[in-house]
Amino acid sequence: MKLRALLLSLLLAGCGEGDRADQIGPNPTIHAPRQPLFASINIARIVGWREGETPKAPAGFRVQALARGLSHPRFVYVLPNGDVLAVESRAPEPGEPVDRPKEPIRGWLEGLASGADPSPGAEPSNRITLIRDANGDGVAEGRTVFLEHLNSPFGVVLVGGDLYVANTDGVVRYPYVTGETRITAPGTPVAPLPGGPYNHHWTKSLTVSPDGAKLYATIGSNSNVGENGIEAEHGRAAVWEIDRATGAARVFAGGLRNPNSPRFYPGSNTLWLVANERDEIGPDASPDYLTSVRPGGFYGWPYSYWGQHVDVRVQPQRPDLVKSAIAPDYALGSHVAALGLDFYTAGAFPPPYRGGAFIGEHGSWNRSRPSGYKVVFVPFANGRPSGKAQDFLTGFIDGGRAHGRPVGVAVDRGGALLVADDVGNTVWRVSWGG
Repeated sequence: MKLRALLLSLLLAGCGEGDRADQIGPNPTIHAPRQPLFASINIARIVGWREGETPKAPAGFRVQALARGLSHPRFVYVLPNGDVLAVESRAPEPGEPVDRPKEPIRGWLEGLASGADPSPGAEPSNRITLIRDANGDGVAEGRTVFLEHLNSPFGVVLVGGDLYVANTDGVVRYPYVTGETRITAPGTPVAPLPGGPYNHHWTKSLTVSPDGAKLYATIGSNSNVGENGIEAEHGRAAVWEIDRATGAARVFAGGLRNPNSPRFYPGSNTLWLVANERDEIGPDASPDYLTSVRPGGFYGWPYSYWGQHVDVRVQPQRPDLVKSAIAPDYALGSHVAALGLDFYTAGAFPPPYRGGAFIGEHGSWNRSRPSGYKVVFVPFANGRPSGKAQDFLTGFIDGGRAHGRPVGVAVDRGGALLVADDVGNTVWRVSWGG
């Protein structure tokens, strides 16, 4: 116990970290990197939500718990009939090699921060729960286990009568019938995804092209900055394009350290996503971001970040790739851990929200002053970000205590925003009542 306390005191000791407002927007300030012996770490103690407590939304909005008592819900998906799928998922068994003395310490602390380790007696996870709110009042009439015995699932998308689930090691297809509350038919493998023997970034997101012909899966890197060797990164730090009919796959875009929640901007063929940048070079050196993704584009990882800012830790370097690295469209701030993205296409919220992006920021661990731990809104105009990110759903963190941490976001059939809170074990519903 004394050793644990000593480690925490060393790791949590960080010099003051300035305001990050200059790191939000299309032209962020990229601060000089620094590499201390121990990375700055600040872990909010997970306390959960007491009865009657909810996150906070702007005036005129109402926040309700659509479902409580879930088991690490990380993603939400709304079916055409209004049923909500909550993807409950935990990390696969760890197997990453230990190359540096601080790796076991960092891994243990990251586990504390994520709340991913199941407590004794916890509900089963790695399943999908169906939540039914037939009258749209924000109070679920019931919920059932829709799919179970999955392998660390994350992304879900429905195309006609085919439900696709992105497990950590591959995309699987299930037959879906409107209104059913449980799928018992076995899944059909569609395409394998990089998932082992070790699996640093294990979440795999999923979407479908506007014409329904292609799936797009995001695969995070197998390390922070390639320290496990570039051979361990084959096919990773990338967006894959998968042909629905044949399962044939190719890398659509690369150099994306940990991309998540790919979405096509409504009415276009432009793919957007959020991505988490690298750790352990200081609090404000490499902002996480929202970006459109060009076919064949390269976004820097591991050799550079935000365009041509070279990461000297990576050897040997690739100046040819650095030269071609595309700077992202919109910075969200360093270490906010942006994981969820959805565009608001409904008409229930006031006009300024329509067409913009809601983003779930899971929250920092590699920063003395926490960042993220909220849902933000980025306004769009003409298919592009058009202003500063605005706090939309807050109150997840209070001092050194975390009530919850937001991940996936989705807009339900009534135009309310749903938010998966993985350590609060809740799906929140935010509706307009002004």
